[in-house]
Amino acid sequence: MNTDHIALQRLRDVLERLLGPGGCPWDRDQTPQTLADYLVEEVHELVDAIRSHNTEEMREELGDVWFLLLFVTTWMERRGRFTLSEVLDQSAAKMIRRHPHVFADAEFANLEALWANWEKEKKKEKADRGPFEGIPTALPPLLRAYRIHSKAARLGFTWQDEEGVREQLDQEWREWHCAENPSADGADDEADTALDEYGDYLFTLVEYGRRKGLKANEALDRANRKFLRRFEQLASLAEGRGIDLEELDLDAWNALWNEVKKNGPDKG
Repeated sequence: MNTDHIALQRLRDVLERLLGPGGCPWDRDQTPQTLADYLVEEVHELVDAIRSHNTEEMREELGDVWFLLLFVTTWMERRGRFTLSEVLDQSAAKMIRRHPHVFADAEFANLEALWANWEKEKKKEKADRGPFEGIPTALPPLLRAYRIHSKAARLGFTWQDEEGVREQLDQEWREWHCAENPSADGADDEADTALDEYGDYLFTLVEYGRRKGLKANEALDRANRKFLRRFEQLASLAEGRGIDLEELDLDAWNALWNEVKKNGPDKG
C-alpha cells in the first residue's frame, strides 16, 4: 500500500470514528443536504487559495474538500446507496469514454471537433436531459452565464461574429439606459425593468468576453482583489501620515487613491 492509499485510509478511519458510537454528535447529525453549503464554502476557499497562488492554503483547502467529499460518500455507503469505489470507477470510465483520442483510435481535426465529440458523448449519457440541464443552478451567476453561452455556441445558437455581439451590447446598453430613465423613448416604469435590462447587458457582456478568451467571473474577481489591495495600501499610507480616513473629502480620497495607483504594485 503506497502513501496515498495509507493517507486516504487514515481519513476514512477518522470519519468512521466521528460517525460511529461515541463519535461526534454534530457529525452524526449531518446529511448530504446539510453538508452541501459547507462543501460550496470550502470549494470557494480552495478557489481563493488557487487564485492567490498560495500553495500552503491550497493544500489545506484541498484537504477540507476531500474530507467533505468523503463524508458525503461515506454517508451514502452506510445506507447502501453507492460506494467510493463505484464513484471513482464511474468517473474513470466517463473520462476514458470522453477521450477516445487518448484511450482509443479516434482522431479529431481540431479542438472544435474534439468538443463536438465531448458533447455527443455527454448527450448519450444524459439522453433524457435538455441541452442546458447539465449546467448547475448553484453556479455563481457570471460563471453560469459563461457556461450557458459556451453551450449555446457549441449548439450553433450564437451571434455570427464579434460585431454582432458588439451591436447587441450597444442595444442592451440603450435599453438599460431607457429603463433607468422611463421618460426616454417611452420606457415603462415597472420597478424591476432596470434590473432585467441590466441583467441582459451583463449576459451579453459575458459573451463578448468569452469571444475574447476572457471569463467575466475571473475578470471581476481580479478587479475585486486589486481594489482591496489598493485600499489596504491607501489606508496604510494614510495611517503613516496621520490622516483620519473618515475626515477626508472626496478630492482627498481621490488624491490618495491616484497616488497608490501611480506608485503601488498594481499600477495603471
